[in-house]
Amino acid sequence: MFIFFLIIFLCLGFFFFTLFTTPTKLFSSNGPSSYPILGCLPSFYKNRFRLLDWYTDLLSFSPTLTIVVHRLGARRIIVTANPSNVQYILKSNFVNFPKGQPFTEILGDLLGSGIFNVDGELWSTQRKLASHEFSTNSLREFVVKTLQEEVESRLIPVLEEAAEKKQVIDLQDVLRRFAFDIVSRVSLGTDPFCLDFSTPISPLVQAFDTASMISAMRGAAPVYAVWKMKRMFNLGEEKKLKEAIQLVHSSVMEIVRKRKTELENAINVYDYEYKGDDLLSRLLLAGHDEKVIRDMVISFIMAGRDTTSAAMTWLFWLLSKNKNAEEMILDEVNSLINNGERALDFEVLKEMSFLKASLCESMRLYPPVAWDSKHAAADDILPDGTFVGKGDRVTYFPYGMGRMEKLWGKDQLEFKPDRWLEEPVMMSIGGGGGRLKAVSPYKFPVFQAGPRVCLGKEMAFIQMKYVVACVLSRFEIRPVVEEQPSFVPLLTAHMAGGLKVMVKRRIEYISNCL
Repeated sequence: MFIFFLIIFLCLGFFFFTLFTTPTKLFSSNGPSSYPILGCLPSFYKNRFRLLDWYTDLLSFSPTLTIVVHRLGARRIIVTANPSNVQYILKSNFVNFPKGQPFTEILGDLLGSGIFNVDGELWSTQRKLASHEFSTNSLREFVVKTLQEEVESRLIPVLEEAAEKKQVIDLQDVLRRFAFDIVSRVSLGTDPFCLDFSTPISPLVQAFDTASMISAMRGAAPVYAVWKMKRMFNLGEEKKLKEAIQLVHSSVMEIVRKRKTELENAINVYDYEYKGDDLLSRLLLAGHDEKVIRDMVISFIMAGRDTTSAAMTWLFWLLSKNKNAEEMILDEVNSLINNGERALDFEVLKEMSFLKASLCESMRLYPPVAWDSKHAAADDILPDGTFVGKGDRVTYFPYGMGRMEKLWGKDQLEFKPDRWLEEPVMMSIGGGGGRLKAVSPYKFPVFQAGPRVCLGKEMAFIQMKYVVACVLSRFEIRPVVEEQPSFVPLLTAHMAGGLKVMVKRRIEYISNCL
């Protein structure tokens, strides 16, 4: 009898060993090695500290630039770097690829019914409203005016002090503070004074940081049931997230109600201090519900607070390694303002093609949003032949797309702004850096594309151009560490450990760049 049970035990042991250690060929043919029951969990765990590069490697070996990921207890994930697939998902069959419930669960606690977290009629209504506001000249003028004030009165003095005292500063932190000031003033009409280093960061800013970080961790979790259980029992990170979200919601709602009261009590709204310029005032004057407005402005803040700062941080680092490109930007700025005779206004900023090419090249390599996902509403087949089942998560992957040789050539890992221009850069007095190429947004989906394309895209470029032009015109930015920084993909990607730099005044600089 003992021998009989021993044989049974050994047979079962061999079966489970084989089950959990032998990849299923069907699963691993076009994606990470997967196992019965466990899916790709062992592969995921092994590569958990290099997920972006792991997915990029897998995609580069795929003939279609698409892989299929099988997860434990969850629907499949189709990850693609194929522009034809991206166009199909974001435009051609847009209605079949909403964000979907799995996505809205991840960010729903924070973003509520905001425009970036809803689908269908609710999204369409908010999109039309936001699109109207973003298209007005008055909002554009308000953004540029706010930008000029923030750069002249705060950002430049911070850098001047660092240069004078020869201090090492974290440029990423400075740019994040700057961006939060800008987006708060434009969205809420309030000034958090983040660039005032003499005062502590406000609890609202800290709550935004905490909420975005933990929400991003939800999205990266290999097993969703874990964070859902923690949320149910109010444990660990989920408890911190709940507290942070309560603070964000209550603080923003307080601002909304206070502004509403101020507007209602104004004898003449156009004599009011903000004159309806900021988005919050505009939405309130249009008569929209307080909760809807709260969720919308929270979404706008989340979209704008770290995206531009992340793009600029990586550009400053790349320029420190590519001095020729830095000089070309300076030449372009100098030529367009005609050695100081023209102001750096909206029209001049639009002409800065080489600076825009440099920003695009920086975001190609280090996109502010590394990946984005939709969920199939019905069974489908992507243009490359990949089957998508109802409920499957479909992810397009800007980080990996920027590193595909098939899309960008053998020099895909090099920083080359010229790849965005029709002809080689030729500087001339009064001229820019050449005409920009028309690159498909489905090959470079950093701002999404199709019906959900980023409404603030052009404003983001104006902001980044203005800051980079003014900073480089006055200062030399030099990192104190030579090593390659690490790219960390949360809701918005950032540079691990920040960008520690020394700031040095330029011997000659364009004095009226502001």
